[in-house]
Amino acid sequence: MAEVAASVVPTKYWHTLEDGRVQCDMCPRYCHMREGQRGMCFVRMCQDGKVVLTTYGRSSGFCVDPIEKKPLNHFHPGTPVLSFGTAGCNLACKFCQNWDISKSREIDTLADTASPEGLADAAAQLGCASVAFTYNDPVIFHEYAIDVAQACRERGIKTVAVTAGYVCDEPRQEFYRHMDAANVDLKAFTEDFYWQLTKGHIQPVLDTLVYLKHETDVWFEVTTLVIPRSTPTSRCWTCRPRRRLRSAGRAASRSPTACATPTPATCTTPRVTAPCATSAARWSSRATGTSCGTGTSPTTAAAPSAAPHARVCSMALQEIGARSGCRCGSDARELHVARR
Repeated sequence: MAEVAASVVPTKYWHTLEDGRVQCDMCPRYCHMREGQRGMCFVRMCQDGKVVLTTYGRSSGFCVDPIEKKPLNHFHPGTPVLSFGTAGCNLACKFCQNWDISKSREIDTLADTASPEGLADAAAQLGCASVAFTYNDPVIFHEYAIDVAQACRERGIKTVAVTAGYVCDEPRQEFYRHMDAANVDLKAFTEDFYWQLTKGHIQPVLDTLVYLKHETDVWFEVTTLVIPRSTPTSRCWTCRPRRRLRSAGRAASRSPTACATPTPATCTTPRVTAPCATSAARWSSRATGTSCGTGTSPTTAAAPSAAPHARVCSMALQEIGARSGCRCGSDARELHVARR
């Protein structure tokens, strides 16, 4: 792969504060930095009174994976994907499995270099149908990811974002204009969980899911973790968030594109996957009263009129509830769950 001459590039989502510090507006952390300081992600820093990205064109590693490993079960299934990431992260998950990459402060972690064109060419030579931004969240290397996506699109290669969805509104819109698919990690359903275990907040993640569903054509699926003694439990862990939605007057409706794919390492029950595109579209037509022909993409189906986070959480709750044997008042006959 072609080497990149400089890894530091200017960014545009920031502004200067009255006290002379700069505020990064890439994610809801809004880090305030003085000259030479870095944000929590560690890769965006204040240099010459501006916020710059310090990891452009530098990677923590590359690998060719099956697309299902991202995991994406309904986006070009059976095809290979070129996976790569950088270093750093804007969350602080206590259960992070890539902590050595996401929290690395060693420059040696970014030993590999690659230009956007070099990555796109490598994907084409390896026969990969897509390139995935993974290992750490692509939100923090926004500029690099977009340039790679543009280079891939010129070669007919798709791009996939594996993300926690923790990003501000304006950069979110620009970022997903260049993405073809995404797997969003909805880590739990409560604010307490997010703050205590990730040092973040749930609402920006829900905003990302609602935006993807209603404002884009990006195919996305949702991954939800099941963590013993951490994931909310009360009768079964799917009950409490559902009751919270109902008590607020938010009727949970199915969202065909918000497909839960819970695959925790500690889980010994059969994996539950979302329905195929045709089945998902039929679910949507049943909920909204619209017609759906064979092969209709679920992203084109009419949206239910439920509250935003009820829409994006309902599929996860229904499927995980079905796996655990809990019905929670739902009609078991409507749960079309495929088991592997």
